[in-house]
Amino acid sequence: MTIEDKLDAMGLVLPAPVGDVGMKLPFVPVRVIGDIAYVSGHGPQNPDGSLAGPFGKVGAELSVEQGYDAAQLVALSMLGSLKRQLGELERVQSWIKLLGMVNCAPEFSQHPAIINGASELILELFGDERGAHARSAVGMSSLPFNIPVEIEAMVLVRG
Repeated sequence: MTIEDKLDAMGLVLPAPVGDVGMKLPFVPVRVIGDIAYVSGHGPQNPDGSLAGPFGKVGAELSVEQGYDAAQLVALSMLGSLKRQLGELERVQSWIKLLGMVNCAPEFSQHPAIINGASELILELFGDERGAHARSAVGMSSLPFNIPVEIEAMVLVRG
């Protein structure tokens, strides 16, 4: 079963490219150099490419569960960008590293529980071998557009 078959079976949709955010973004979502794909920081998206809410800080306006769900949407956003860049997700040989950033209240300390939303989806889709990755999960005082989660990644790809 392909990654896209698994997504379909789970009822998950890869979002369209990010829509208008009111400013020029002078970078690419995915940059492939050799056999490494560097995935720029992504936020949660709706299927149409717009930024997905709820917006705000985890531990203040948002619950841990809402943060977890946002991180899962971020993983889907990254997968959408990877598919557009690579042509097919089967070219992903292995996930290398995730850096997860959580827009959170100052006293919040459950950052790993939030980023688990992305990590667990990646592991479910790619399996223990291809999906295994190193990871950091850190708190931020703010994130662009008041999104609750931003994640960047490094992925090993087949030629």
